[in-house]
Amino acid sequence: MAAARSISCVKHLAESPNLSSIPTNYIYHTDPAETEVEASIPVIDFSLLTSHNPLHKAKAIHDLDQACQDWGFFILVNHGMPEELRQGVLEAAAEFFNLPEAEKPEFEPKNVLSPIRYGTSFNAATDNVFCSRDFLKVFVHPQFASPHKPQSLRQLLPEYCERSRDVVSKLSKAISQSLGLEETEMETELELRSSLQIFVANYYPRCPNPEAAMGILPHSDHGLFTLLIQNDVGGLQIQHHQRWFNVNPPPNSILVNTGDHLEIFSNGKYKSVLHRAVVNDKTARLSIAMANGPSLDAVVAPARRLVEGEGVVAAYAAMKYKDYLLEQQSGQLDGKTMLKRVRIQD
Repeated sequence: MAAARSISCVKHLAESPNLSSIPTNYIYHTDPAETEVEASIPVIDFSLLTSHNPLHKAKAIHDLDQACQDWGFFILVNHGMPEELRQGVLEAAAEFFNLPEAEKPEFEPKNVLSPIRYGTSFNAATDNVFCSRDFLKVFVHPQFASPHKPQSLRQLLPEYCERSRDVVSKLSKAISQSLGLEETEMETELELRSSLQIFVANYYPRCPNPEAAMGILPHSDHGLFTLLIQNDVGGLQIQHHQRWFNVNPPPNSILVNTGDHLEIFSNGKYKSVLHRAVVNDKTARLSIAMANGPSLDAVVAPARRLVEGEGVVAAYAAMKYKDYLLEQQSGQLDGKTMLKRVRIQD
């Protein structure tokens, strides 16, 4: 079978006639001791988090604090995002991946900071094990970019991105309060008015031997929060207490995971969550991740007021977000390796 690097995308590979097994460089060996189980994942009611009732809001902020500490992950309900908009964006992303292969090379990037990036795996130039995933990554804030086709995606993207930023803005204010800071301290220190927002569409085709492949390898996200929606096909797993848990969200919910820069800003109180995507042999999975980070020019360190007390030290070295992003995205996907580089050893 042809080597993976000669194949433009894994969708093309999966649609090959009589495909019965994947190429060797897509094979991912999991630990036989790993288990995949169901769990009661925290649910945060966004309407209570933004309530004018101080008791309701305080309880929701407490629940958010516990979810970020214990899981680094939660399910957001009553978020105000119209279901027809969410479904429309998923359908528009599917239209992009269904474009003829001859039309996609124009979206292949010059580098990892290109505003529009179409590709396969994580970083096809460096990956030893290929992920069974094709992706479209678009920088949508502070400058808005969009592929010029399909038209449906270009039309829906501005509203979807703006509504997502509104959710993240309110989450950042609640997180500031849960850390004992003023409501706007995260926004100010991380320059969130010019925050980086990346729209990421992921396509995971059906796989003839899913037990030997991985949609995306275990990793943490580089930003503050990632908001994720998906079609009706499961596949997301998160790690909790060294075990892998399947995530099966209720209808019209948004999945939220904490990223590396929330761990840094909170000085380790909140941990970025390891997660991965598995594949199946029956149908394709499509997800939309909205990655939200500080300003590219922000130099990120633990919040100043969190390290002012006597005997309290910063657990992470300061680093410009742009440099962190560039280094993490240019290498191989490997757990929380990048975060460990800025962790100050005791």
